[in-house]
Amino acid sequence: MRVKEMHPLCCISLESPGIGDRSPEGAASRGGSGGPAEEVSGGSDGNGGQVAGSEASFAGVLYKWTNYGKGWRSRWFLLRNGVVSYSKVVLPAGNDVRLIGDVSSGRVSRKNQRTFGIVHLKVSSFRESRSDDRRFYIFTATKTLHLRTNSRRDRVAWIEALVSSRNLFYLRPLHESLTLVPNDVSISTDRLKKRLTEGGIGEELVKDCEQIMLSEFSEIQGQFKVLCEERSNLLDTLRQLEAANIEAEGSGIHDSVYQLIKHEVSSIGRGKYSECSTTTSSDDIEKQELEEVSDEEDALYFDTEEYFSETTVSCGSVIRVRDHISNCMGTENQIDINSLSAGRETIDSRYPQVDRRKKLPDPIEKEKGVSLWSMIKDNVGKDLTRVCLPVYFNEPISSLQKCFEDLEYSYLLDHAYEHGKAGNSLLRILNVAAFAVSGYGSSEGRHCKPFNPLLGETFEADYPEKGVRFFSEKVSHHPTLIACHCEGKGWKFWGDSNLRTKFWGTSIQLDPVGTLTLEFDDGEVFQWNKVTTTICNLILGKVYLDHHGTMHIRGNRQYSCKLKFKEQSILDRNPHQVHGFVEDVMGKKAATLFGKWDESMHYVNGDGTSKPKDFSDAPLLWKRCKPPNFSRYNMTSFAITLNELTPGLQEKLPPTDSRLRPDQRHLENGEYEKANGEKLRLEKRQRMSRKLQENGWKPMWFQKEGSDGPFRYMGGYWEAREQTKWDDCPNIFGEISVDLEGS
Repeated sequence: MRVKEMHPLCCISLESPGIGDRSPEGAASRGGSGGPAEEVSGGSDGNGGQVAGSEASFAGVLYKWTNYGKGWRSRWFLLRNGVVSYSKVVLPAGNDVRLIGDVSSGRVSRKNQRTFGIVHLKVSSFRESRSDDRRFYIFTATKTLHLRTNSRRDRVAWIEALVSSRNLFYLRPLHESLTLVPNDVSISTDRLKKRLTEGGIGEELVKDCEQIMLSEFSEIQGQFKVLCEERSNLLDTLRQLEAANIEAEGSGIHDSVYQLIKHEVSSIGRGKYSECSTTTSSDDIEKQELEEVSDEEDALYFDTEEYFSETTVSCGSVIRVRDHISNCMGTENQIDINSLSAGRETIDSRYPQVDRRKKLPDPIEKEKGVSLWSMIKDNVGKDLTRVCLPVYFNEPISSLQKCFEDLEYSYLLDHAYEHGKAGNSLLRILNVAAFAVSGYGSSEGRHCKPFNPLLGETFEADYPEKGVRFFSEKVSHHPTLIACHCEGKGWKFWGDSNLRTKFWGTSIQLDPVGTLTLEFDDGEVFQWNKVTTTICNLILGKVYLDHHGTMHIRGNRQYSCKLKFKEQSILDRNPHQVHGFVEDVMGKKAATLFGKWDESMHYVNGDGTSKPKDFSDAPLLWKRCKPPNFSRYNMTSFAITLNELTPGLQEKLPPTDSRLRPDQRHLENGEYEKANGEKLRLEKRQRMSRKLQENGWKPMWFQKEGSDGPFRYMGGYWEAREQTKWDDCPNIFGEISVDLEGS
C-alpha cells in the first residue's frame, strides 16, 4: 500500500528498496516531496531560519553511512534539548519541531518504531567534510556518525542548529538538563471509593482508605523524585567527565587528531564553521569513513580482533593486506607476511631449555584486609615512593625485576634482527614497535606495587632458553634511578629510568622519566620513552590500570614510528587501544599499526587508506600470552619465574640480588607478619642511603656518561659471577652496623 499524502511527523518508513546498492552520488540524488511543516534552510534570510538563540527542536531526513553491504541509509534525525536521536522511521515529535530540508515519503511501516541512537551534544563535536559539501560528521568518545544531506544549504542549516543547540545546552544549569518528574502528577481514587461503597463500606472508612492511599503515593512519589534527581546529577557528572576527556584527547598525535576549536558560527556566505574546522588530517577521516560499521545495523560489540572503532586517529583505517600488498610497497620493502611466525616465540634448539616453576608458593598465612585510604589519605599530591606502605600493597618482585618483565617477548627483537639482516628495514621497526607495546601486556590486573630497591640492589636474569642475559642495578636513591642492560641474539638493550609518582585522591599517576635504547649489531639504533600509567578507582569502584600518551620510536636510519596509547574514558566500550604509523625519513607513511596493549598488535602496509573487515586479514606482530588461572597477584607465567631460586643459583648470586631480599621472599611465601617486620627494618636502612650517596657512594656496575648523560653498563658482572667473586659487594640486606647507623 502506498500513501500519497501524509504528515511528515507520522510513522512512515524511510527505507527504500535498492538504496544500499547505489553509490553515494546516486543515493544523494533521491528526490522527495516536502511536507507541510515549516522547513529551515541555511542562509534563507537574515535570521538564518531563526536558529541562533532559539530553543526550537529540529528534525529532518539525513543519510547515514552504515556499511558496504547497505551503503547510505536514510534516517530520521531529531535535535532537541541538546540531544540528537535518530531512527529508521519518522517518529512523532510535536508541533514545535522545525524541519530541515525535504522529508521524503516512503513505505508505511509499523515495525522498528524506536530510536536507534542517541548523541549528547555536550560530549560531542562535529565538522564539515572537506571533499563533499553535503557531508558532515558528529564525533563522540565511542563512535562517529558519517552523515550526508541532499544539498549544501541543508548541511549549513544542520550545522547551525547543532552549534546553536549545544551553545544553549552549555549555558543551562545542570539541573535543568532533565525534567524527570512532572509537578502535576496525581492519581484518582474514584474507582477505589466506588468499589468500597458497593461493598457496603461506610463513608468514614472509605475516606480513611483514600487518605492512606494518597499518603502512601505521596511518600513513593517523594522517593522517586529523589532517585531521579540523583540520576540526573550522576548523568551530568558523567557528561562533564566525558567532555573533559574529549578535550584532553586533543593533545595526542598531531598528524591524526581533529583540531576542534570552539568559536561562534561564521557567516553563511563563507559556509565554514570554526567550531568544525580541521587540519589537513581531515582527509584521513574521509578515506576511512566508508569502512565504518553502523551500530544500528548490528548490535554487536566489535573488539580489536574484529573492528577498530577509533575514529580519532587516522590509522584506524587499514587495508586488506592479502589483496593489496603488492601495490602498497615497492619490491625493495615488500613484506613477507609468512615470515612473522604468527607473532609467536619459536623454540631455538641451540639453546638449553630450563625447567622453571609454574606458580608461586601457596601462602602460609591468610592475608589481612587493610584500608588503602587509611594509609594514603594524608599523602595526596606527594611522591608515593617516599610513603611507607604495609607489605600488603606490594607484589613479591622488585622494580629491578619488573624491568626485565618488559623483555618477556624478547623474541620480537630476535625477529627484528633477522629481518634487518635480510634487508627488510620496515619489518625490523614493526617488530621493534610491537616489542615496545608488549612490555605493557603483563600489567593488566596488576594493581600491587613492586618493592622499591635498596641503594646498590641488583638483579640478574640468565635465560638461555630465550637467548638473553639481563642485569639491573639501583644506581641512585635521590632521585631514584634504575639502570639496566640486556644482551640478546644480535642486539643490546639498555636504559635508566626514574618513576615520578603522584597520588590524586582517587588515582595514582606514574610518569616514567628516562630513555630506552636498542642497538642492533649492524649499528641501527632505536630510542623511545615510556608512556604515562594511571591506576584509577583506588577508593571507590573497580580498580583498573591504564596506559596513555604518545610514544615516539626514533631510528637513526630509514624509519621511525609514532604510537598513540589512547586514554580510557569513563564510558569507553573499547579500551586499551594503540595505533600509529611507521614513517620514512621523508615523512611518508610506510605502514600502519593497530591493536591493544593487553591483547595483540597488527599492521598493514601503507598509510592505512582502507581497513580489513576482519583483523585476521592483517598480519599479526605480537599476541599476549594468557596468564595462568588463579595466579596470585595476577602474575603472568613469566613474572612467576623472576623471583625463583632455581637449583644451584643462590650460590652464584651476589649478596645484592633481589631474590635474596628477605621481606620480598617472606611475602612470596605468604608470611605477612615477617614480611612487614623485615620491610620496616630495611626501610630504616634505606633512609640512610641519601647520606651514603652524599658521601661519594658509586654504583658498582654502571657509570654515568657525563654530567647529564644516562648510566651505561661498564661490564665485569658476568665475569665476576663466573668466579663467584663478590668481595666488594656489600651485604645490603643484613643487619645495620653501628658505624653505618652512626654515620
